[in-house]
Amino acid sequence: MGMSYLVGYGAKYPERVHHRGASIESYKGQKDFIGCMQGYDIGYSRQGPNPNVLTGALVGGPDMKDQFRDERENYMQTEACTYNTATLVGVFAKLHWLENDYLSANPSLFANRRELYNCSFIK
Repeated sequence: MGMSYLVGYGAKYPERVHHRGASIESYKGQKDFIGCMQGYDIGYSRQGPNPNVLTGALVGGPDMKDQFRDERENYMQTEACTYNTATLVGVFAKLHWLENDYLSANPSLFANRRELYNCSFIK
């Protein structure tokens, strides 16, 4: 399918994420009061893409047949959940730890890192 399931990344990503905040128009564009039911009625029934892109949100992804229906009511595939990202957080935490461990074992590289990032606050 050539689709990224990380919202906002790649040429093709989910545009109808099952998320109320992403599904309703911003207060800047819609000044009327939007209560709980109005947000549901207005946003959930919207057929077009979400007016607010949840950049970085990871959705459920494809089904067992590698099919993906980008429909807001298809919450099994389009809901952005924290448990979807748990494995990514674990991987990034390990990479961060490995980088720090590697730099501790090779202190000469640490000085070069400051120049590389051009950050005066890294000592």
